[in-house]
Amino acid sequence: MEALATHLLLDLKRCNSALLDDLDFVRRSLIDAVAEADATMVGESFHKFAPVGVTGVIALAESHISVHTWPEYAFATVDILTCGPKVKPRRAADLIIHRLESEEPSITELQRGTVRELSTITQQ
Repeated sequence: MEALATHLLLDLKRCNSALLDDLDFVRRSLIDAVAEADATMVGESFHKFAPVGVTGVIALAESHISVHTWPEYAFATVDILTCGPKVKPRRAADLIIHRLESEEPSITELQRGTVRELSTITQQ
């Protein structure tokens, strides 16, 4: 089934809490993941919470990568939504898992917008 987009949902448990609270490190990790996936970055926004936590999003020509961290629980969530045949979202996921030192990562993969389904809708 051909899909328009692949959406990876990462739950990263047992991460390095100090890394999760380091805005520059989290930002650099996501930027490196964009390169690893062969994607094209078109914008970014990151925020450091007080007392702890980081959130951020990188807009891609091919969609986006976002992160939210809970250092106090050694936990982070990451969404990687990509479209196009050249982008490799699993490579981005692997890099982020490694960088945040998650000892218990899980990845849920969704195929979004199947071409067959959408073609039927537009023909109605």
